[in-house]
Amino acid sequence: MFKNQYDVGVITFSPQGRLLQMEYSMEAVKRGSAAIGLRSKRHVVLAGVNRVPNSKLTTSYQKKIYKVEDQIGVAISGLAADGRSLLRYMQSESHPVGRLVVYLANKAQGRTQHLGNRPYGAGLLVAGLDESGTHLYYNCPSGNYFEYQAFAIGSHSEAAKTYLESKFENFMDSSREDLIKEALIATRETLQGKNLKSSICTVAVVGVEEPFHILDDETVQQLIDTFEIGGEEDPAAADAAEQGVGAELGAAPNQGVTPMHI
Repeated sequence: MFKNQYDVGVITFSPQGRLLQMEYSMEAVKRGSAAIGLRSKRHVVLAGVNRVPNSKLTTSYQKKIYKVEDQIGVAISGLAADGRSLLRYMQSESHPVGRLVVYLANKAQGRTQHLGNRPYGAGLLVAGLDESGTHLYYNCPSGNYFEYQAFAIGSHSEAAKTYLESKFENFMDSSREDLIKEALIATRETLQGKNLKSSICTVAVVGVEEPFHILDDETVQQLIDTFEIGGEEDPAAADAAEQGVGAELGAAPNQGVTPMHI
């Protein structure tokens, strides 16, 4: 992946017109654990796969989903420290979600114009509610931002996108429970044979008359059991987990994932 003199600075274009450090930052997002978002007329749901360290000495994991304020929350994929830096910036501002996303994009884009900086290696799914309704945005390390009905980022997110694309036409009229169910199923699609359970996923909701909050593990497990979407665990995936293959549940072997990724 090394491109000699064309990737030593973010302001240097390759002969093909590419900013290689920008591409590397986007690769960091792809190597983070999966994050999923989807919205209806009244609610936005975020879900994410918890990164479990490749060690038997700890049972903790990096937080995946954070509250910005009562009506806004984010799910992060990529470099954990970069994501927390962007989160602190968002928490220091007080704007409607649409304007905050623009300011966040401007901050990310500014890192692509000055020698000595590097792009943020984190992508953010931003869920929010304002006077115009519910919103789901993706903020890219390049400074681009897009609004979606449903979206997924991170490792194995293509499987989740395929599922979401087949169902998104029904999302706007979905109930809160149905929206959570679809988010959990999409999350399961990214696990590559692993059994879906509350210990490896996080779910958060924001909606009309419902401030942003993260569901506790017991509630998530009850929903998984109620919806009967835990699935049967693939023995090969279980063996891989026991052998510590990949730093992320569902990650492919030798994918280059480090403890810095979330």
